[in-house]
Amino acid sequence: MHIAALDLGTSQIKVLVVEIQKSGKLLLSGIFSIPSAGLRKGEIINLEEVVQPLKTAIDGIKKINKSAAKNIFINVGGSNVRTQNSRGIVAVSRADSEIYSEDVERVIKASQAINLGPNREIIHTITKEFVVDGIGEIYEPLGMAGNRLEVNSLIIDAFKPVINNLIKAIEISGGRVGGLIYAPLASSRAVLSKSQKELGVLMIDIGFGTTSMSVYEEGKLISANVFPIGSGNITNDLAIGLKCSIETAEKIKISFGSAMAKEVSSKEKIELNQIDESLNSVINKRFISEIIEVRVAEIFELINNELKLIGKLGQLPAGAVLTGGGAKMINILDLARKELKLPVQLGIPELNGIEISRSIEKEISDEAENKPFSYIDGLEFSGATGLLIWNMEKNLKENGWSSNSSKNFISKILKHFLP
Repeated sequence: MHIAALDLGTSQIKVLVVEIQKSGKLLLSGIFSIPSAGLRKGEIINLEEVVQPLKTAIDGIKKINKSAAKNIFINVGGSNVRTQNSRGIVAVSRADSEIYSEDVERVIKASQAINLGPNREIIHTITKEFVVDGIGEIYEPLGMAGNRLEVNSLIIDAFKPVINNLIKAIEISGGRVGGLIYAPLASSRAVLSKSQKELGVLMIDIGFGTTSMSVYEEGKLISANVFPIGSGNITNDLAIGLKCSIETAEKIKISFGSAMAKEVSSKEKIELNQIDESLNSVINKRFISEIIEVRVAEIFELINNELKLIGKLGQLPAGAVLTGGGAKMINILDLARKELKLPVQLGIPELNGIEISRSIEKEISDEAENKPFSYIDGLEFSGATGLLIWNMEKNLKENGWSSNSSKNFISKILKHFLP
């Protein structure tokens, strides 16, 4: 069986394909990225434009394995997604007061009975805890005895036309959606450990068009958000400040950018004609970093405002984990420590235990400069890696591999993916 993950970003489409063999061995069968189009701030704005690169990506999946294109997990981003806490309460239905799966399903459904408003659709119902007869902090109520069952849930809903556009774009391009995952949850699944989530941690994924964040404490998701600002805004700022093209600004950002202006000598100069022959000016390197620092600091300010709302400003023992292409910026960790007042580290996605298909081993080795491929081609693949893990877990459950006869098999696979 093959499964696929497709991270549809404002700048790039990232794809991962893994084969689950009958022996339990996991084989990375495909990994690639291509430029995307037709999106702005993580949302589709032009269906025709987005379909062209999507078709190329899905055709690439089909070349690896046709069945993988029938079960694609894709991310939902943009600022249209909302999160809200909800509570469901039901009476235990059995005469002997034992709680069965039907009771759990009913109480979760009761927690979904909220006023969403027009054109909204629930994409995730995340169970935070169950409460049996007033006793909380219960994570598995099955088999317990009680008269009243409650659940505290986190409901994540999105603007329905955005969801419909995503599904339509995939189907027009020749694929089929197997699941939609909120972008911050996907990235978190790939880069956060169980211990970090228990202690209290902040995940920040800086993409080209958006920045997503999620906060965990005591193993629970307590907040998630996507902001319509990313590393592409830095490129735009540089293009305006340096009076150059977007393409030239992107090259300058990558080659000479720093998130901490004070770390750059004011004596260093850059001759722009070395990057773009049409430009003759000489720019101070610190000036470039000043432009970058202002924008990155603004991103961290938005995150701090969210942390303040939930009472976690500077109060997460496991600190912050930065990932995404924007986290490659030189000195960004130092600026994050300064602005967030938290310990900060990079979050590199890993898929330990997955072997690499011989057909792509050389290609991966060349791109990774002959480094061991224990990560998925850098920080940009955090979202795609998380989507793959969600897809893996869904397929394992749907194929009935949770039975006693398959217990060892399921454990063997899931140990590589559970945080």
